[in-house]
Amino acid sequence: MSYPSLDPSTLTVFVTGATSGCGEAIARRFAGAGAKVIGTGRRRERLEKLKTELGEALHVAELDVRDYAATEKLLAELPAPFAGVNVVVANAGLALGLGPAETVEIDDWHTMIDTNVTGLVNTVRASLPGMIARGRGHVFGVGSVAGDYPYPGGNTYAGTKAFVKQFLLATRSDMLGKNVRVTNIEPGMTETEFSLVRFKGDEGRASNIYANTRALKAEDVAETIFWCATLPEHVNINRLQVMPIAQAFSATTVHRG
Repeated sequence: MSYPSLDPSTLTVFVTGATSGCGEAIARRFAGAGAKVIGTGRRRERLEKLKTELGEALHVAELDVRDYAATEKLLAELPAPFAGVNVVVANAGLALGLGPAETVEIDDWHTMIDTNVTGLVNTVRASLPGMIARGRGHVFGVGSVAGDYPYPGGNTYAGTKAFVKQFLLATRSDMLGKNVRVTNIEPGMTETEFSLVRFKGDEGRASNIYANTRALKAEDVAETIFWCATLPEHVNINRLQVMPIAQAFSATTVHRG
């Protein structure tokens, strides 16, 4: 006996960090397939532009995911057509800097922890009770291959993505018997505003990251999430790493001297 894939038109998708990159692509992918989408972020003008393009399929709200009370309030006060959230994509996150641990700005570390860790747990905690009460849901975190594979300068960013991985695996255990799926999507090199943010607007350094190669696009990550979300309801993808074919792994290094 086969089980049907989920109809995207039955999904109400809450996406954080929808103002650019993967978050924007995720909002477009689901809305284009007939889902209702709530797109949030801190840049109101970008949200309004996306709303103009996607129309009634999209509800937008300015939100800083580091603020738990604001996240909880937003979910509690959604307009009726968007109130039955059953897919949550905790996408908001960033990297800042690529320097060694002893020289980086401590404020950059705190910003990454506050966004990538605190923002994630706020989003998940605020959204779970409603999905459990409705008897259906799917939580996505957007981790990174950096959560498994360290690299020079990755320090706190890699640490936050390792947290994402373990937090979501443990949350998956908590959801046993509650009909709520939990998935960590772990992309490798993806060409978005990620590196521009990491290098604080230095377009030359950011573009060099993707020079002479073919990185993932935001749409590739969005398609991966869409596939997971529309699988038959009894299927849970725990973790899914996705990298461009041009990226692989290196050996460990040894200092001699």
